[in-house]
Amino acid sequence: MAEVVDGARAVRRSALRFVVLVGVVSLFADATYEGARSIAGPFLATLGATGTVVGIVAGLGELIGYGLRLVSGYISDRTGRYWSLTIWGYAVNMLAVPLLALAGRWEVAAALLIAERMGKAIRTPPRDVMLSHASRQLGRGWAFGLHEALDQIGAVLGPLIVAGVLLRYGRYPLAFAVLLVPALLALAVLAAARVVYPDPRVFEVVESPPAAKRGYPRSFWIYMAAVACLAAGYADFPLIAFHLKKAGVIADGWIPVLYALAMAVDGGAALVLGALFDRWGLSVLLAVPLVSCLAAPLAFSGGPALAVAGLVVWGVGMGAQESIVRAAVATMIAADRRGTAYGVFNAVYGIMWFAGSALLGILYDVSVGWLVGASIVIQLAAVPLLFAVRGAGRSPAEAVPRP
Repeated sequence: MAEVVDGARAVRRSALRFVVLVGVVSLFADATYEGARSIAGPFLATLGATGTVVGIVAGLGELIGYGLRLVSGYISDRTGRYWSLTIWGYAVNMLAVPLLALAGRWEVAAALLIAERMGKAIRTPPRDVMLSHASRQLGRGWAFGLHEALDQIGAVLGPLIVAGVLLRYGRYPLAFAVLLVPALLALAVLAAARVVYPDPRVFEVVESPPAAKRGYPRSFWIYMAAVACLAAGYADFPLIAFHLKKAGVIADGWIPVLYALAMAVDGGAALVLGALFDRWGLSVLLAVPLVSCLAAPLAFSGGPALAVAGLVVWGVGMGAQESIVRAAVATMIAADRRGTAYGVFNAVYGIMWFAGSALLGILYDVSVGWLVGASIVIQLAAVPLLFAVRGAGRSPAEAVPRP
């Protein structure tokens, strides 16, 4: 009996090390692309882009990126090549960012920003499936929350690095060039993770459900509708940053610092919400739109203090979307179909993010008030849908003792 307990503990410790290692990859990756994202809006503005262009570019990148995840997730399930897709995706994701240093037109910058999103699309579903296997040993919400917290350390460091370059030298190309360092570190740690953990599926016994039950449950599709509302109503940071620059609310060099603050809040919120998710399950998701709908009215208010408050709330919402909103999928779908499910999840999210970003960008050029009103109404539409599925999934989140 003692040997069985010791063996189980060893597996949980190994799963924890895997989550941490993948989290370190995400740390360096986020330092790279979140550093770039923190100045993408102002950078496009310096190249002559309008608010509509910024909204469409941000949304189109998410549309293509998230839509491609449907393909990536399906291929990963069909082939089982989770690591291959993850590595290729990270390579594109990482190398597109420093190339922004060479962009002299907003069209070129837009293409590279979209390429970065495509790389992220390729690697995210297979990576999330591998994380979901490890999360079976640790607790779904806590494992995804831990990964997101490590992820957000990089999301804080990247914008701070960029802010330092801008405050010292005032040169956007140099800021993008510096991000080559964390990009290469992310790829190096990823290669090490591939060697140490060649098959993360060992963390979870895959039990194929009967053929009649292999389709996705009705609750999953209702959940997808709720996710669509959350994505469509969420103002993307490039548009918020564009507003802060255009309205003169915050100086250019301090905009990435505010983004770093939002990312720090994101990481902390992910850990707290992950623990609550493992305790109470999908019911925790009901609070997400009730909080996140406050981000737009605060961020677009016109004052620096309220803008800071808005970005703090924005960070809480992003922490939820990047942790427990993803973890919920693993509680609804069998392991052998989870790659495709994550692909569907991300495709829906991306399509609606694009539609919402484009709409909010257009509304911004018409009236900030219209933008704020649309953001609130669309997000609150998710509340009754989340209420309808609050009891779905496995017992709350398949919580297990943590190592």
